[in-house]
Amino acid sequence: MPEARATAAVTSLVDEPVEAEVVVSDLVYRGKVWDVRSDTVRYGDGEMVRQYVAHPGAVAIVAIDDQERVALIQQYRHPIRHRDWEIPAGLLDIAGEPPIDTARRELAEEVDLVADSVEPLLSIFTTPGGNDEIVHIFLARGLSPAPHAHDREQEEADIRLEWVPLTDAVDAVLAGRMRNGILAAGVMAAAERARRSAQG
Repeated sequence: MPEARATAAVTSLVDEPVEAEVVVSDLVYRGKVWDVRSDTVRYGDGEMVRQYVAHPGAVAIVAIDDQERVALIQQYRHPIRHRDWEIPAGLLDIAGEPPIDTARRELAEEVDLVADSVEPLLSIFTTPGGNDEIVHIFLARGLSPAPHAHDREQEEADIRLEWVPLTDAVDAVLAGRMRNGILAAGVMAAAERARRSAQG
């Protein structure tokens, strides 16, 4: 087993931005929602070519009611051929709209809810080796029905909404029964925040 490489003491664990020079950037495919690009990048002593999905980014919402239940939705996702469990989410597809406003909009559009409190929970890079997507996950509380139900179509037309105890959602993630990465990050972070809050 290889030995861990010795490094200087880490004073702050934080992802480090790097502005590598992009020599050439080609649009390989323009999609309806996201594009595919091929970049030639100068890195280290040479150049490398990397293809990736250029993504507009997204938000997701861990919506928890007064009974400590989280709103989970199930819908068909064609690439994985599953109706997977997810938390409400949506694209950052309105120019200039702050992510917290997008979160409030998506909460209403996906599950017909409004929240008294919406606050940042965490942000994640979903697949840093294959796309540049960042998802901002928010915690929503003080939930009530939205004034108007949202019309849904295509795979959203048969969305199933379930209110699940947060602890049950954590158990399902850890047991591998729910594998959506955004859901997993969101419910685990919400549970840890609740645990720390309870400890004072």
